[in-house]
Amino acid sequence: MDTHTRESFKGECSNLLAEVSVDWRGRPCKPNKHGGMRAAIFVLGIQAFEIMAIAAVGNNLITYVFNEMHFPLSKSANIVTNFVGTIFLLSLFGGFLSDSYLGCFWTMLIFGFVELSGFILLSIQAHLPQLRPPQCNMLSQEDHCTEAKGFKSTIFFMALYLVALGSGCLKPNMIAHGGDQFKEDDDPKHSKKLSTYFNSAYFSFCFGELIALTVLVWVQTRSGMDIGFGVSAVAMALGSLGSIFTPIARVFVAAFTKRKQICPSSTEMLYRSENMNAPNRAVGSFRHTNKFRFLDKACIKVQDGSNMNESPWRLCTVTQVEQVKTILSVIPIFACTIIFNTILAQLQTFSVQQGSSMNTHLTRSFSIPPASLQAIPYLMLILLVPMYELLFVPTARRITKRESGITPLQRIGVGLFTVTFSMVAAALVERRRREAAVGSEKQMSIFWTAPQFLIFGLSEMFTAVGLIEFFYKESLGGIQSFLTAMTYCSYSFGFYLSSLLVSLVNKITTSGSNSKKGWLSDNDLNEDRLDLFYWLLAGLSVLNFFNYIFWSKWYSNTPHQAVHRVVVAEP
Repeated sequence: MDTHTRESFKGECSNLLAEVSVDWRGRPCKPNKHGGMRAAIFVLGIQAFEIMAIAAVGNNLITYVFNEMHFPLSKSANIVTNFVGTIFLLSLFGGFLSDSYLGCFWTMLIFGFVELSGFILLSIQAHLPQLRPPQCNMLSQEDHCTEAKGFKSTIFFMALYLVALGSGCLKPNMIAHGGDQFKEDDDPKHSKKLSTYFNSAYFSFCFGELIALTVLVWVQTRSGMDIGFGVSAVAMALGSLGSIFTPIARVFVAAFTKRKQICPSSTEMLYRSENMNAPNRAVGSFRHTNKFRFLDKACIKVQDGSNMNESPWRLCTVTQVEQVKTILSVIPIFACTIIFNTILAQLQTFSVQQGSSMNTHLTRSFSIPPASLQAIPYLMLILLVPMYELLFVPTARRITKRESGITPLQRIGVGLFTVTFSMVAAALVERRRREAAVGSEKQMSIFWTAPQFLIFGLSEMFTAVGLIEFFYKESLGGIQSFLTAMTYCSYSFGFYLSSLLVSLVNKITTSGSNSKKGWLSDNDLNEDRLDLFYWLLAGLSVLNFFNYIFWSKWYSNTPHQAVHRVVVAEP
């Protein structure tokens, strides 16, 4: 079941927030036959397979880039964070395509095969020696490794960013399409069903991550990256089988050109569409808020007696303005989650290398791939997410009288508070590991890094699900996928910020006068000061949490939405 905002009865009536649910062929759905959790299971299955494929590549990518493509460690970390950042940034493009042209279903189908083609190309490159630099040991002082350049580098980045394009366009539509299966607004349990779906979606995400970080990473380590990338391609295949800002710019331009107009005291005077003024009208409703009132000027129709149609750049409907207001309102909340995802970037890059320099042996004959440490939080969350739904939510519901237990904003706040301790744990362990390795040449057990992953996993359960639920509930008709895409943009900016911080920290901490190396400038972590970098992130996380408290209070204290009864043209 796909959901479209009904924009016409006879002609254009784009301000109406009534929505029509259709199947994949565009035919109207029957509420007792389509949608619901039974349909959502299909989406959850695709999500599990997709995250299984992308996580197996992304979370162990730094090992391949460093050891096989021979990029320096800091550059390898930036390649990984830029790749993951691009995935989440492209989710905006996927949301735009879905909302404006293709719909969730067809966007998922098309870009699922784009992502699959990237995985296949990665597998081919990892399998053929002529597409990679000659083998050598990057940690050896004697070997002079050749960095991948020219055609080899082009193939690698082409494959990588095909995966990024496909995955980025898939992500917001999987979430939004699943949420669209619960569009029965007259159902008193609608909010509870939606909350249950989002928790189920995160459970599906955790399950896919767990399989990727254990089974698929083990395959990559034992059988080679070519086989590992191939398995990712198979997982993606199984999942596939089973101008963005123009409307926003129009509202600002229209409001600016009419900046000298006075906002009407009655919402009935705001422009909604031509058909809204027709003599033959039926009762409907639209949403109007009192925040950002200056944008309401974009809805003022010039009364000069000419009855000429104004340009869309000079006159917008109430719905178009309300959509922009919604986006502006959630931007501060969105921005507060960027540091959270910068911390995630460290767990997928430097923490993997941190584990590589520790004792990875579980027994004499079995060692743990460092990338598999990232499976620890997902193993825990597979247990915690059902407990959250079955135990925490009912208990909180009795206290707060809310169907979802706590509000999405409260859920995000809990995650932003706890994530700081992940970096504190990482910094303490890294300092002890470095002192042991440099002073006595002893290797600590890799399991000492488990706390930083466990704490992050707990915080992600609150922040990630809370942010998706927050954006979805705040969205108006026509921008559900766009706001869901903003969730993934938070990941994007977080990973890009990680790349920027790594470069800045290296530049600032490098002293040219006495050839002092930067905190992260060496390929050997024993020579770096990764612990100080972790402390920097912990400090930034604390500041970010207090910033979030301010903006969440601001959002909660802004005037609530009002639903007005109006008239719309009959069909």
